[in-house]
Amino acid sequence: MNDERASVPVASRRRVLQSVAGAGVASLAGCSLLERESDGTATTIEDDRALELAERFAPRVSFDRYEKWFPTDPRSYESEQDGETVVDGFDAFDGYTKRFEEAGEPPEPTVFYHAVEYEESPLAVVQFWFYSVFDQFTTNFHWHDWELLQVFVDTDSGDPQLFVASAHSRKVPNNEHLDPQVRPRILAELGSHSSTVSLNERPESFQRLPVGDVAADITNRSLEGLATLSDIPVAYGLPRDEGGRLPYVVPELDGEPIYEHAKLPSVDSDSLIDEDLTVRSFAELSSPPSLPARERGLAMDHAGSDDGSADVNYDLLPTTAVEHISAFTGPQLSFEFAIPQFAEDAFASHITTSGVPWQQPRYDDPAADISEPAHRATLADRYDAIGQPSPINSVVAAVSRTVSSDDAPDGQGVTTESTSAENIALLESEPEAVPTFRGIAMVQDVPAGDHRLTVNGAGFEPHSESVTVSDDGTPTAAGVEGEIPLVANEDAVKLQIDAEGTDATLSRLAVDDDFGGRLYDAPMDGRDAVYVHRGGAYTTEVRDTDDAVGAFRVRPDDGEQPMTIEKPDTGKASLASFLGDISRETAADVKTAVDDDDDTDNGKANAIDGLVNALEAIADSADRAAERAAAGERGNADKALQAVTDALERASERLSEARESLPGPVGDAAGRRLDQANQRAEQALDAEKL
Repeated sequence: MNDERASVPVASRRRVLQSVAGAGVASLAGCSLLERESDGTATTIEDDRALELAERFAPRVSFDRYEKWFPTDPRSYESEQDGETVVDGFDAFDGYTKRFEEAGEPPEPTVFYHAVEYEESPLAVVQFWFYSVFDQFTTNFHWHDWELLQVFVDTDSGDPQLFVASAHSRKVPNNEHLDPQVRPRILAELGSHSSTVSLNERPESFQRLPVGDVAADITNRSLEGLATLSDIPVAYGLPRDEGGRLPYVVPELDGEPIYEHAKLPSVDSDSLIDEDLTVRSFAELSSPPSLPARERGLAMDHAGSDDGSADVNYDLLPTTAVEHISAFTGPQLSFEFAIPQFAEDAFASHITTSGVPWQQPRYDDPAADISEPAHRATLADRYDAIGQPSPINSVVAAVSRTVSSDDAPDGQGVTTESTSAENIALLESEPEAVPTFRGIAMVQDVPAGDHRLTVNGAGFEPHSESVTVSDDGTPTAAGVEGEIPLVANEDAVKLQIDAEGTDATLSRLAVDDDFGGRLYDAPMDGRDAVYVHRGGAYTTEVRDTDDAVGAFRVRPDDGEQPMTIEKPDTGKASLASFLGDISRETAADVKTAVDDDDDTDNGKANAIDGLVNALEAIADSADRAAERAAAGERGNADKALQAVTDALERASERLSEARESLPGPVGDAAGRRLDQANQRAEQALDAEKL
């Protein structure tokens, strides 16, 4: 491949998977993949009683100022195909766009309702379904969009028990509120229309955590088992309300932007999300884009509930008015999703849709959509009809950005920092992409076992690693201690591991920077790749199935790119070779720093010469150890390694003497590398494998 980014040829990357938009998948339909106690039977509430519940709890819905597709009535776009009533994606998108432009206001604002009650308990649920003709979002755009708000109500007291506002899918926790005290208020996310509740004293914003006297808008629990993320309630939030930025992408069909399709004569580029918020390709950006802040736009309310502050009133209709529609159709759309494996791949199958509401399990059993176990447990304690929750397995990590370290010599160290740009995560075994929130990548409802997680971001190279998920509900932390550092495209270098021909079967790969510490640590199987920042200096560690260790020194400015470590073996010879490489590298950097300093006096020069000599002695002894280990001479290899250990002690003493003579960053780098060398020397002496 000429392009070394983790992508695939355009023909493969942009292939269109022909599937109807109404097909749906289990997770999006509110059906958990994990075992839980079953709920009781729910029966439909008819006519006036259902309407009374719907009018009482009809939500106020606020949209982003850039929103294009508001809740509407799909019957205006239905047609007959093969004896069935369907809504074609082209007809709906083009027809809605044309009517909106002609009228200058959203056509036929409509919200559909459906109500059920559980036979075993005094518990009813009124559902509010919002249909939009199109969904344009970074992770999951498609024709047609059905979003859902559910209100659980005690039929004895009449009090609401729980609000459940649908997120992007069941892979992302819903926004839920236990024992709400006000009528539902919904913030609809731009383009995707997923819902966040807004219930406190700040009605036009989303408050994840309580601040002062202002209560939080959700009652979801915080993460457990991960100290760095333990204070963050688990629920998806809106980028416009939490300060994050999530760029939108342009949907493509047959390799071209959707607005160029002949079946969409009324649709042009202005019909999609504003170009200031949009990117055409993650990979073509050199760094994360600068995006404008989101702003509140149009507000909708039911006429019977509106206090006069809404911009538009919507009609409230029962879902029975549209249940004759058998499918919402349209070809699957696509965009690139890169995976940085050695054998690169990408696919579009993560683009999914929610399907027809009345064919989803949550339509008849609303409790199937409760994503917060603590909420389900509370309702189960109150009502016999609700089953107790099961553990919900999840994969989680905080996503950061790798940048050059100010503490390191130029081009010799990195650090990580938070990024305001939100990203997207995908488990390849469960190909459904989900957005980060507040920089947190989380995929929930994951079956126990081995998976591969990929995190992508606009202007970043992708990160991919294997994770093993437990079956006890404890969150599985991806990355290193729950952190995944991404690298901007302009700063990224691809580090490839090619184990073909290696004697050992490699099982794990780790990458450390001298200043940034461990940046990558994950299982591997023969070949793998990871992107690193070109401003770092790295130790790459491999382990085999016998837990033997190998180490290799990598400096991005030292050779061709992408960088490939071929036949990375483990054992004494590998570790001894590493010791020679890192010692020579450090000696060369110290010499360069001194050569650049015209004010070095004799005393300083002597101290530095002593340090350089000690480092070169380490390298010489390490070379002998590597040669003897490769020849099978264990005893002689260990003697040479003991000489390395002795020389490392002298080098540490010489570094202390030379510290004042060296630029601070150079001395710090030398100290960190000596620490790394001491660790590897110990491993080499202890290694059973030659």
